[in-house]
Amino acid sequence: MTNARVALATCSQLPDLHKDDVPLIAALAERGVTAEPAVWDDPAVDWSAYDLVLVRSTWDYSPRHDEFVAWARALPKVVNSADVIEWNTDKRYLRELDAAGVPVIPTIWLDPARHLSKRAVHTRMPAFGDFVVKPVVSAGARDAGRYQPVSAESRGRAIAHAVRLLDEGRWVMIQPYVTSVDTAGETCLIFIDGELTHAVRKNALLTGPAEDSGELYAAEEMSAFEATPAQIEVAQRALAVAREATGSDLTYARVDLVSGDDGAPMVIELELTEPSLWMKYGSGVEDKLADAVVKLLG
Repeated sequence: MTNARVALATCSQLPDLHKDDVPLIAALAERGVTAEPAVWDDPAVDWSAYDLVLVRSTWDYSPRHDEFVAWARALPKVVNSADVIEWNTDKRYLRELDAAGVPVIPTIWLDPARHLSKRAVHTRMPAFGDFVVKPVVSAGARDAGRYQPVSAESRGRAIAHAVRLLDEGRWVMIQPYVTSVDTAGETCLIFIDGELTHAVRKNALLTGPAEDSGELYAAEEMSAFEATPAQIEVAQRALAVAREATGSDLTYARVDLVSGDDGAPMVIELELTEPSLWMKYGSGVEDKLADAVVKLLG
């Protein structure tokens, strides 16, 4: 569709997009499509004026998750779909991956509706090895903390962290800290229109208790990486579950993997809503994404 208009949804802290997404504007312009950033919660934006909304750096949504999902559902056409956005922005999707046999980090789930006592929360904390406490709805490692069970002080902070989240009505997940992250980091596989375009390696983000830095997202150190066949296979299995669960195709996707103690890849997170795609680490990624958008425009 020539002369089409596409909104690249972002947040008020990044009104002109994250720098990684800027090349997409020129790539779409070369294809006769006008693309411009638009802040997702700006009441002045007329979303009906766009032929498509492409969700990009909407990284402030997590404290207003329900509002964000409602916004996505009200849009005439959004990518990825509103069904994907609702499913993917709550990390309980990991339970579906696990049930389907996709390797994920073992997780303890705490339901705020159960009104667990402080002692009950304590008994659910791991007895050995560092562990992570975080809410099921979060972004950029916000409200996530790493703790040590052998330290009474650290364990006490972990319990207080979990109780605070539960008191706010938020589901909590507790996971063993995967030690390979400290040496090998995370491997992130990026897919455009179902095709693996590139992969990057990301440094560890969690070094201690949860702290509110006031930043939109935690600083990350990235480097280009060549994914292994085993990593690609796990990522593709995870994406197949996502497509089945949502009934939707995935115009873009990022699968974040870590290595278990046996060296085998495990999914730590599926990023299907507003992932950094780190396009500069791949070849012609903005062109591939622009082609996928043009195909959606018809």
